Amino acid sequence: MSWSQEAWDAAHPIYNSILHQPFIKELSDGTLARERFLFYIRQDSLYIAEYFRMLAHIASRLERNDHAAAFIAFAADGVAVEKSLHESYLHNTRLDTIGMGPGCQLYTSWLKSHSFAPVEVAAAAVLPCFWVYKEVGETIFRSQKDHSNPYKAWIDCYGDSTFEASTRLAIAICDDLADNTTPAIRRAMTDAFVEATKMEWRFWDSAYNLEKSSI
Repeated sequence: MSWSQEAWDAAHPIYNSILHQPFIKELSDGTLARERFLFYIRQDSLYIAEYFRMLAHIASRLERNDHAAAFIAFAADGVAVEKSLHESYLHNTRLDTIGMGPGCQLYTSWLKSHSFAPVEVAAAAVLPCFWVYKEVGETIFRSQKDHSNPYKAWIDCYGDSTFEASTRLAIAICDDLADNTTPAIRRAMTDAFVEATKMEWRFWDSAYNLEKSSI
C-alpha cells in the first residue's frame, strides 16, 4: 500500500466529520450566513500568507530538482489563484486590520513548528491543505444542481481540474519521499498528515462559530 493511501485511511474518519460540519453543509446548499463565510475568507487569507512561506521553505530543502520546482510552482501559482479568489470576496480589505482567530492561530503555529522537521514530514504536514480541499471541493461541486449558490466561485475553484492535478502531484511527491525514507519518518509523516487534517476541521469549525482571539 502506498504511503498516501495509508495516510488517507488514517485520516478518513476526520474527513468524514469535515463533510458533516455545519459550515461545509451550509456552504454546499448555499445557506451559509455571509458573515460566517467572510470570516472564513479573511482567516484563510491570513493562513495562506503563512502557508506560502511554508511551501517555499520546503522547496528549498527538497533534494530532487523536480520536487523543488513543483513546490515553488505550488507557492507561486496555486497561492496566487487562492489570493485572487479571496480578493473577489474581500474587495481590497486590509488584512493588517484583521486579527487571527483561534483556528488560524493554531494551524499556522503548528505549521511553523514543522518547519525544521525532516522535510518528508514537513511535506506531509502541508498535504491536507491540498487533498482535503480537493475532496471537499469535488464533493460539493458534484452536488450542485444549479448556478444560484452564492459561493459558486469558491466551489468552482476547489472542484477545478487544475487544482486536482496539483493535488495529485503533491501526493505523488509525498509518496516518493515516503518510499525513500526510514520507517520511523514514514510514521511521522502519517502522524503529521492526520494532525493537519484535524487542523482543517478546526479551521472551519472556528469560522462557523466566529471565534475571536481572547488576547
